[in-house]
Amino acid sequence: MAKLGYTLSSEEHQPNALVEQAVQAEAMGFSFVSISDHFHPWVSTQGHSPFVWSVLGGVANATSQIQVGTGVTCPIMRVHPAILAQAAATIAAMMEGRFYFGVGTGENLNEHILGDRWVPYDLRAEMFEEAIQLIRELWKGKVTSHWGEYFTVEDARLYTLPETLPPIMVAAAGPKSAEMAGRIGDGLIGTAPDAKVVQAFREAGGGDKPRYGQLTVCWAATREEAVDTAYKIWPNAGLKGSLSSEVRTVVHFEQAVKMVSKEDIAKAVVCGPDPQPYIEEIQKYLDAGFDHLYIHQVGPDQAGFFNFFERDLRDHLPAGIR
Repeated sequence: MAKLGYTLSSEEHQPNALVEQAVQAEAMGFSFVSISDHFHPWVSTQGHSPFVWSVLGGVANATSQIQVGTGVTCPIMRVHPAILAQAAATIAAMMEGRFYFGVGTGENLNEHILGDRWVPYDLRAEMFEEAIQLIRELWKGKVTSHWGEYFTVEDARLYTLPETLPPIMVAAAGPKSAEMAGRIGDGLIGTAPDAKVVQAFREAGGGDKPRYGQLTVCWAATREEAVDTAYKIWPNAGLKGSLSSEVRTVVHFEQAVKMVSKEDIAKAVVCGPDPQPYIEEIQKYLDAGFDHLYIHQVGPDQAGFFNFFERDLRDHLPAGIR
């Protein structure tokens, strides 16, 4: 049975609101929440970008059962992997058995801020593999020294560790990154119902490990209002290809999304009060092979979506998901 989750969109909400959304998702029976880890929002209209590890501490304290994970953290530039190993171990100790560590190769938008050069994907993938290896080594709780090609650690030991180490879920958007996720990850994270990505993950060693997919939606009282909201707040959904990982600043994103039309957003985001398009899109993820699906409601009306979910959607979900 596939599991249904909810997105805590750090780019759109202030920290206490994100904690409240996690509490609400747990109360409504969602199996997990995923929280984005950004330094910047994509565009200024989104308006926020709190430090994810502080918010996770609040979520840990405010919830008791729901699974929680990052969606996703980049461990190669903005924050050293040794620091992230400590951060993830601490949160996992606070949420014993409930935390998963979602990771990816990042976006220039967030990772350039300390002046590091944004390198091509193949080089970032090499850095990423070394970072994951180093994190797993530090999680053994032993004194660790590492002089790698990209990262150095000397005489470091993590003293606070959870009883059960968190699984590392690796984000992938294409077959190449899916192959890496299958080799080194404990699960897959994707943002499109792409069966080829799932297949590549499974064939590279992922097998039946968890496969998380994110579905972006915008509920509103009318479809027109929903499209307007998504177009204003989440126009980046209409950008194609690898542009989202390459654009450097919020200002540049705001220039890039001028190429995106409302029609593009209406195709990229499930919009409006009719439950049927939501049901059909969820089925696409199930058909592609995802066994975890988390819903991202765009915009400030989170309560409206929760009410819609409880009233119109929850009892009509496709067979095979709960």
